[in-house]
Amino acid sequence: MFGGHGEVLVWDLLAGQAAPPFTSVLSCVLEAGGHVGRHVQQRDSEIVIGLTGCGEATVDGRPQPFGPGTVVFLPFRSTLELRNERADAPLRYLIVKATPAAAESTPAPGS
Repeated sequence: MFGGHGEVLVWDLLAGQAAPPFTSVLSCVLEAGGHVGRHVQQRDSEIVIGLTGCGEATVDGRPQPFGPGTVVFLPFRSTLELRNERADAPLRYLIVKATPAAAESTPAPGS
């Protein structure tokens, strides 16, 4: 996914229901040794919550440990990359996406 490797299973926990300001709640499982490549948050802000496993989240080029209880905030237009550092177990996490505040989604003057 996004130029990484390995399989990511994704379930839409809202199943298409409206829940403003939230646009989606996703349950994800990244296979052992998998990697979600660097990508930009193009529409929403999000938080990523570690559930099980051992990995690394890189936000805007800054790596940090990622595992159970870790919460990573991704403002609109930031970048994310995820790695599962375990060769023998999946990395499980939730993604909660929300519409960014009007000030975050408005282009800066002159851009």
